[in-house]
Amino acid sequence: MGTTYKVGGFAMHARSERHKQAMVSWRDYRKAAAANATLVNALNKEHNRQIRENRECVKTIGEVLLLMATQNMFQRGPDESADSDNKGIFMAILETIANHDKAVKKRLTSFHKANYTSKIIQNQALDCLADMVRTEIAEEVKSSEIFSVMVDETKDVLKREQISLVLRYYYDGAIRESFLHFESAEKVDAAGLSQKIIHVLKSHGLEYKTNLVAQAYDGASFTSGKHSGVPERIGEEAKYAFYIHCSGHCLNLVLVDAVKAVPGAEAFFSLLEKLYAFTSGSAVHPKWLAIQREMYGGAPRELQRLSDTRWACRFIALRDIMDRLPALQRLLQEMAQERNGESSVEARGLLAQMDLGFVVPLVTLRKVFGETKRLSDMLQASSLDTSKAVDVAEALVQTLNELRQESSFDNVWDEALNVSGQCDVTQPAAKRQKPLSSELGENRTMTAVGQRESERDEDGFRTTFFYPVIDLVLSEINRRFSRTNWDIMNSIQALNPKKDAFLNKTALYSAARLYDSNVDDLGHELDHFSRVLERKIQTGMPRPASTVELIQFIEPYKEVFFELYRLCKIAVAIPVSTASCERSFSTLRRVKTYLRSTMNDDRLSNLGVLSIESRRAKALNLDSFVDRFARNHQNRRIQLL
Repeated sequence: MGTTYKVGGFAMHARSERHKQAMVSWRDYRKAAAANATLVNALNKEHNRQIRENRECVKTIGEVLLLMATQNMFQRGPDESADSDNKGIFMAILETIANHDKAVKKRLTSFHKANYTSKIIQNQALDCLADMVRTEIAEEVKSSEIFSVMVDETKDVLKREQISLVLRYYYDGAIRESFLHFESAEKVDAAGLSQKIIHVLKSHGLEYKTNLVAQAYDGASFTSGKHSGVPERIGEEAKYAFYIHCSGHCLNLVLVDAVKAVPGAEAFFSLLEKLYAFTSGSAVHPKWLAIQREMYGGAPRELQRLSDTRWACRFIALRDIMDRLPALQRLLQEMAQERNGESSVEARGLLAQMDLGFVVPLVTLRKVFGETKRLSDMLQASSLDTSKAVDVAEALVQTLNELRQESSFDNVWDEALNVSGQCDVTQPAAKRQKPLSSELGENRTMTAVGQRESERDEDGFRTTFFYPVIDLVLSEINRRFSRTNWDIMNSIQALNPKKDAFLNKTALYSAARLYDSNVDDLGHELDHFSRVLERKIQTGMPRPASTVELIQFIEPYKEVFFELYRLCKIAVAIPVSTASCERSFSTLRRVKTYLRSTMNDDRLSNLGVLSIESRRAKALNLDSFVDRFARNHQNRRIQLL
């Protein structure tokens, strides 16, 4: 029986030449494949190492930029070339880090251009960092759903209008006021400003049409327009966004109007401004400081420059002049006796005006502004809610009404006489009246322009200055704090646990209707919630002390008390001032200085948000920054992903 392939064929094939050649080729392939795998692994390891180095370098650059932005430091120098001795603070810090970090040093000393220190890369990195902060703010607002917008305007160093946009909302157990954006406003009118505001909100994906519950502005540009102001234009798109004028600025406007309406007060502040200018002069200032040290000891005081918008400085000016009036009187007397012609003449002129007609307005306005300053300071607190704003404004009205009483005026007059006696200020004798022709009949003036005869006696001052100032302030408060806003605020007070009207249905229904809440559901919720709250208090839980604490109590049951929870969030989201916007202007002045006046708008806004929201900026995840930087700018000469 012959050998079959099944029995001996495989052995015959194994001895064949073709099989042996195939086996040699296969062995060679396996050796080559093993060698190639080693090479691929080596290349992959080198690639990963390079990516790690690149990422660490970009993280370091981002960290340095964050440090400089949060501290408002200049980044660039006049010459950033390799052989420059003054490359700027950014490069100086990086070079210092490079002395201790080999990866950074390798990147900075690399011969190719991808060292990532150019001004373009700096701006792109700042853009990523600022967007991360804005994204965090936007996500908080979206989570809260309810928010309000606060906007104010100012001029930068180039006299260009800049608007500051701040969002107020409730998040994570607290009221937040977060700065979002600086935006230049070429057209400072209602149409242009409203378009800017809507654009910023849209660009961050915020649902403003239903979730924007209030808008607060400061400045005439926001409330004026050919057909309508910003509040009306925004209200056309966001039906629940009722308008709140900055309460702090309302108070300032009250005082501005009051002063303009009382000629004696306007002239009085003009004299204060002249006293400030006189004591600040180079020839007088050292003597002013020396007299204060001699008479009072301790640090001398500087008189304050007056401002139409920063009225706290007016109270400080009044306070300092009252406290230092004897020293000021002595300074003017000594300067009047010197032979320095210009200063001597000016001192004599000022001294002649510092009579009883100066002291009585000084005492009066110091008292009035002292009361209004307390309200102004409270209105500028970011944590202040509307119910407290109602309280402090009503308290001011009550105080001014009490000040208008006869006994209060007697106290003011006695204090003025006491101050005058301490400073040896006497009432000048009245000037002799010249006889006038009888032909003039009734068309004659009995006092000369600027003469203050009516202020030099108690009755005259009471009727021509004291009462008019207080009456005008009271009337302006009632006029400028609009009745609509007061009605809404009063209804929101029903969400303040300390108020007698707490959870009063009648008080809450007006706010509920304004924001399209279901009034029937709200009524049932209020009944049930009152019982739940009382049971909790009986078990030992402390009663909520504020609207914020009330929200914190409701949060675990927010699905059950939906309408009440929503109204509470609306209540704390409503702003009472634009003080946060005004604070952002301090950062604007530090960021955009004369030496950085050519800074573009995007860079200004990015630096602004990183500086103002520095706590958020410092907490950013730098690995996430590198990822965002790599995704946003994919055409890179070094790999980051």
